[in-house]
Amino acid sequence: MTEVHVVGIGLDGAAGLTDTVRQIVERATLLVGSDRLLSYFPSHPASRLVLGDFIQTIREIRAQLTVADMSACIVILATGDPLFFGLGRLLLEELPREQLTFHPHTSSVQLAFNRIKIPWQDARVISIHGRSMEPLTVALQQGVDKIAVLTDKTNTPGAIARLLVALDLSNRYEFWVCENLGGSDERVQCLSVDELSHKTFAPLNVVVLLRKSEPEEQVIDVNSLPLMGLPDEIFLSFSDRPGLITKREVRLLILGEMALQPRLTIWDIGAGTGSVSIEMARLSGTSQIYAIEKTAIGTTLIEQNCQRLQVKNVTSIHGNAPDILQHLPAPQRVFIGGSGGNLTAILDTCNVRLVPGGMVVLALATLEHLNAALDWFNYRHWQYRLLQVQISRSVPVGELTRFNPLNPVTILTAIRPVEE
Repeated sequence: MTEVHVVGIGLDGAAGLTDTVRQIVERATLLVGSDRLLSYFPSHPASRLVLGDFIQTIREIRAQLTVADMSACIVILATGDPLFFGLGRLLLEELPREQLTFHPHTSSVQLAFNRIKIPWQDARVISIHGRSMEPLTVALQQGVDKIAVLTDKTNTPGAIARLLVALDLSNRYEFWVCENLGGSDERVQCLSVDELSHKTFAPLNVVVLLRKSEPEEQVIDVNSLPLMGLPDEIFLSFSDRPGLITKREVRLLILGEMALQPRLTIWDIGAGTGSVSIEMARLSGTSQIYAIEKTAIGTTLIEQNCQRLQVKNVTSIHGNAPDILQHLPAPQRVFIGGSGGNLTAILDTCNVRLVPGGMVVLALATLEHLNAALDWFNYRHWQYRLLQVQISRSVPVGELTRFNPLNPVTILTAIRPVEE
């Protein structure tokens, strides 16, 4: 049976092959590969087949398999590890598995992490080489700690940098560009997003993104900030759930629904990082906002964000609603961003403690919570209105632009009846 060997090769060419693999290549009767890979063996006596049109190449290999004698040896040259986002998967689909033998070289991702001296067993590897950027977008929004990205001439390091900026993430990444790994002109650089915007790189490059474990200490000029609609990235967020924040566009709508006035007492239940509380506090400096959050880390983040943004009229309270609400002053406004599974009980407390004519605003992400809220308000004959929010942000895709949807939210605004 004719042997078909798939040999991974790096930028160091034939010199990077082991003796065993080099001997296999030397006895090849047919060499298949790109012009660049074939050039590493200029004096090889075997017939050559340039890998251009894949389907045509497979046809010619199959023809060789039918006529070749037992001494024939076909060697297909591939880059790095053929079974790692490489040619190997396609070959397994088209050629008899029992005739294929793979000889991997060190992959570009393996080299990249070793060059920057970072363990990579827990890294997420994403190929955007001829593929969509959507998996990378999802990984960045999830705050994955280590991401290796295989690029192409469209989805370049610069395009990835533009995506990072457009996503307006609260977490920060070190941005490494590793070019020509294993070659004589290898270059590995850690660059800022601003530097990336005007640089060009070798076509053979890998991007490594490393999420910074500690937030950057930023000196914030609060006078330069907008009165409302603060950027998401300005808030410190949960390290394990960096995307868990009420998004700027939704916050703006919530602020409008809250109908803020001077000297209000406001409860923000399920305050998370405090983004809504802080926005309300900056808009109504004479009001007092109580930010209730059940997690200790959330309470700490609220306090840190208040300090960073020089907000004095937010009180961060660690506790579970509705129990903790009994100890707070009666509010004129209540915002419920999270209920911890206690939505009905929280609304029962609002029914008692909220001043008549006061307002409750809820941000609901699930149909079940929306239905529970509607049942509650309908039974008690509260007036309410609904606003369904489905927002998409523009993100770059190479030199083009597409929309990336945020999670849909329903904003329910209700007024406690004034007793006659």
